[in-house]
Amino acid sequence: MCVLILLAAFESLAVTTVMPLIATELDGLSLYALAFAGPLAVSVVGMVLAGNWADRRGPKAPLYASVALFAIGLILAGTATSMEVLVAGRLIHGLGGGGLTVALYVIVARVYPHALQPRIFAGFSAAWVVPSLVGPFVAGVVADVASWHWVFLGVVALVIPALAMVVPALRGMIHEADADAPVAPWNIPRILWAVLAAAAVLVLNLSAEAAGWVLWTLPVLAVVVLAIALRPLLPIGALRAAAGLPATVLVRGLIAGAFFGAQVYVPLILTERYELTASLAGLALTLGGLAWAVTAQIQGRYAERLSHARCLSIGLTLLGASLAITLTAVALALPALVLIVAWGFAGAGMGIMYPRTSVMTLQSSSEADQGFNSSAIAISDGIGAAIAIALAGIVFVLLSPFGGVVPFVGCFALAGGFWLVAVLVSRRASVTVPLS
Repeated sequence: MCVLILLAAFESLAVTTVMPLIATELDGLSLYALAFAGPLAVSVVGMVLAGNWADRRGPKAPLYASVALFAIGLILAGTATSMEVLVAGRLIHGLGGGGLTVALYVIVARVYPHALQPRIFAGFSAAWVVPSLVGPFVAGVVADVASWHWVFLGVVALVIPALAMVVPALRGMIHEADADAPVAPWNIPRILWAVLAAAAVLVLNLSAEAAGWVLWTLPVLAVVVLAIALRPLLPIGALRAAAGLPATVLVRGLIAGAFFGAQVYVPLILTERYELTASLAGLALTLGGLAWAVTAQIQGRYAERLSHARCLSIGLTLLGASLAITLTAVALALPALVLIVAWGFAGAGMGIMYPRTSVMTLQSSSEADQGFNSSAIAISDGIGAAIAIALAGIVFVLLSPFGGVVPFVGCFALAGGFWLVAVLVSRRASVTVPLS
């Protein structure tokens, strides 16, 4: 499981590093935000399908199917000759990546006791260490020296062996539902709501290319449709930050929006304004990912001494400090090193918060709704990041005529807005004792 997380981490960090180069080479800067937000949007469909499938038959089959889609998407993106084809590959890869996350969460919930779950999720975060140390730099070097195509295709070669390692372990650990036991039905309405939510996010992204009154009305319509579609996909009361599990799920989406909505523009400003190479621009992601892994290990080691609320407070403080420093560095044209170091604080904050929100969700779940709640927090995660990236793309387009660093300042300020709302909602997040 950790190897699969490692490969997903490498792909994520690597693509973020080389996407500015890809967008320039394929003349697709207009689809830059969509290349990130699109996979996150369609991952919602994968999450819902995998969660429903896991509740029906266990997590093995959805895990295998998700890995297959993950590999197919990477192959298509790696062989793309246009930005449109690359985005299509990213969408397929996102569908598989969403299912992969939920399947692994369900496996953790069914195999490990509550006391060990913080360490397991810390192990998942630790799987980001090697990609964080070498992923962005290696991806930049590969893109600079050879071709960015190999950043995608190289990961495919490792996915199959990783899955082969998991198969015998699943056979021994996971006990699928008894053949005579009632099987949970397919929740078709929930799947359709997921499709509608993904479509709304895609429309939100594409609205940046609109003009006139459409530019102002289409995003509003997309957000309204998205809110309607998300209601049945999340715990009751999540969108209004009801205390307990609903607020926990909402916080996860907000911190994802704050972090990833800013992160996708960090390499872009380092390469475009500071004129760094792709490999050097990747240092910011390297430091952020390493800090994420280290603090995740710390919170796992001191799981009993550090409460969930304390971890959220520390994590939000670090993330807020990072966004403030990043915004200041960009606005005042401070040295690139300031921005790179600042992003390390963002990663440190996420490393403390992410494992804890996962644990809080599982500890608020019964066996009957583990699949639903696991998919819910993953949906909040993906949609929160996708919305932030989509809105940042609109802000970037609207502020581009002003030139200079103004578009980047707007994007980082937007991420700060997501952070502020997360701070307010975090006060209502807690573990809800599941009904027996």
